[in-house]
This record gives sequence, structure tokens and C-alpha cells, in this order.
Amino acid sequence: MATRCKYTAEFKSRVVLEIISEHLSLAQASREYGIKDTVLSRWKQNFIRRSHTLFEHGQAKDEKTQQIAELERMVGRLAMELEMAKKVSRYLDSP
Repeated sequence: MATRCKYTAEFKSRVVLEIISEHLSLAQASREYGIKDTVLSRWKQNFIRRSHTLFEHGQAKDEKTQQIAELERMVGRLAMELEMAKKVSRYLDSP
């Protein structure tokens, strides 16, 4: 039974970039690295399909940061309202 090889993301991207930049064909890369051409083709398809996320990463991070800041403001506001409600409740309950 053959064991499966695990390749790092850096290795995969380097090989795919060599294929895309036409330094190597799929067949040449397959021979050079000892990886089946179907595997290399799948890596290339995944690389191309997900390439747009490289440029969205910063935007998504900014959106998440803004969302976290908004939620923190809401929590602070609700905490203040709760404290005020407790004080009013104590004041109204006292004889």
C-alpha cells in the first residue's frame, strides 16, 4: 500500500507558479517532482480558483475589526444602561 505524501502550501504554490509562468509544463513538473499530473492539475485549479482571496484578506480583516469595535460599543452601552436601571430600581424600591 502506497503512503500519501503531504506537501506544504509553500511547496505547492511554488510548483503551481512554475507551471503557470510556463517555466514547466504539467508533464515536466510531474517528472521533475515525482507527482502525478492529475494532482498538479488539481493544485493549479485550486490555486486559480482561490487566487482572488489573496487580495480580499485585508478587506475582510478590516470588516471584522469594525464589526468587533461596533459590538464592543454596544456592550459598553448596554452595561451602562444596566447600571442605570439598577440604580433607578434601588431608588424606587427604597422607602
